[in-house]
Amino acid sequence: MEPTKIALFKGKKIRKTIHNNEWWFSILDVVTTLTDSPQPKTYWAKIKERDKEISQPFPFWEQLKLPAEDGKMRETDCADTEGIFRIIQSIPSPKAEPFKRWLAKVGYERVQEIENPELATKRTRMLYKLKGYSDSWIEKRMRGITIREELTDEWQQRGAREQRDYEILTAEISKATFGLTPREYKELKGLERENLRDHMDDFELIFTMLGERATTEIHRTEESHGVPALKRDATVGGRIAGNARKELEKELKRPIVTRKNFITQPQQKKLK
Repeated sequence: MEPTKIALFKGKKIRKTIHNNEWWFSILDVVTTLTDSPQPKTYWAKIKERDKEISQPFPFWEQLKLPAEDGKMRETDCADTEGIFRIIQSIPSPKAEPFKRWLAKVGYERVQEIENPELATKRTRMLYKLKGYSDSWIEKRMRGITIREELTDEWQQRGAREQRDYEILTAEISKATFGLTPREYKELKGLERENLRDHMDDFELIFTMLGERATTEIHRTEESHGVPALKRDATVGGRIAGNARKELEKELKRPIVTRKNFITQPQQKKLK
């Protein structure tokens, strides 16, 4: 069961729970606190109706189980720090700024990163550095993150809505690029809950970037919309990267896809 807690803002209860390793907050509790509305559900419904971007289930809010007034765990609309920050901006309230400061104490670094994205980048670089990754690898990984975000933005704008859509499209690129889905790739490298890309070497990252960047550009050229069309583009984009991978493998006389992962790399052993 996910750990849940009650936080207080000026005497008002804000339910929160850990989800995906981050704090997620009850949206209705936040709306009640900022508006003093006797009907927070109606107020939240109007926000969703007015701002379609916030109403999308990915990535701004989800239904998570939180303790209700009767003590039972019930599905409740929740958002992470970024989502709450977006919602606050949609509510005209004199409490908005004090609430931001309160939220900063609860999730200080995350609020900083929302207002200054460069801080998130710097922290990510530092974390990789502390784990023993080389500067050249970190540069490729950071560039890959940017390319990935650009691609998922295209997907969202072009009709991908559910998390499952993103998984299908990602798997399509991966299969065409490497001959493996992300799940199969993780199994090959002996990974479980670890991030696959954090365990790729330089060439694996480069071909991942090529497949995703090519797919983004194909979406724009074809003006694709809807998951079936996006899936076709993903296959083509991945195939472009896959053909380049095969050409390099011929020259190097070795496969690009390997069982190696960062856990077994020499630099990791030095840290132990």
